[in-house]
Amino acid sequence: MQKAIIGKKVGMTQIFDEKGNVIPVTVIEAGPCVVSQKKTVLNDGYDSVQMGFGDIKLKYKKGTRSAKFDEKPINVSLSMQGHFAKADVAPKKILREFRFDDASAFNIGDIIKAEVFNQGDKVDVIGTSKGKGYAGAIKRWNAHRLKETHGSGPVVRHAGSMGSCSDPSRVFKGKKLPGHLGAERVTVQNLQVAKVDNENNLIAIKGAVPGPNGGIVMICESKKA
Repeated sequence: MQKAIIGKKVGMTQIFDEKGNVIPVTVIEAGPCVVSQKKTVLNDGYDSVQMGFGDIKLKYKKGTRSAKFDEKPINVSLSMQGHFAKADVAPKKILREFRFDDASAFNIGDIIKAEVFNQGDKVDVIGTSKGKGYAGAIKRWNAHRLKETHGSGPVVRHAGSMGSCSDPSRVFKGKKLPGHLGAERVTVQNLQVAKVDNENNLIAIKGAVPGPNGGIVMICESKKA
């Protein structure tokens, strides 16, 4: 992987290609991102590049109207203030790490914009899926329901048999049961970049990507293209 960026999902729309075909796309505000740290095998045990996305509106103590050198913002922890000060970059809301094939191509303070991707590129999009709360086995795992006749009663949407009774007298780990659905890391592979707007840092990706509008996603060069 040699290209990656952090973005925010704007929403879905549709565009038309040269032949007039409708293409459903997801618009992502990609960057600008800043390189805030480079990790090396010597210092950290592995090579990676850390990027920051989204400016933080700094807040100071009540009565302070300007940001002076000796005043510390109250909405950024002291450890993170030192982290950003060491890299000489403004505090960012989101920090993510990427492992590139050649990390030497990046330097601390470099600005990464949407222009790193081109129309037609294959990408993997990583995001957090929508949380749907507590769900039953049918909605969560696509299980079948029981018959609704001959005395099945009010349990037609229950999980069904838990397994044998006397031996082993327990439910095996991994049994697909009701529980929390969604709100987990999801990767959608081999999506195609339909259009890139370098001026506004927008990338239109063909199809759907995980997460709600406004959710943070990572766009990476596809591993299986």
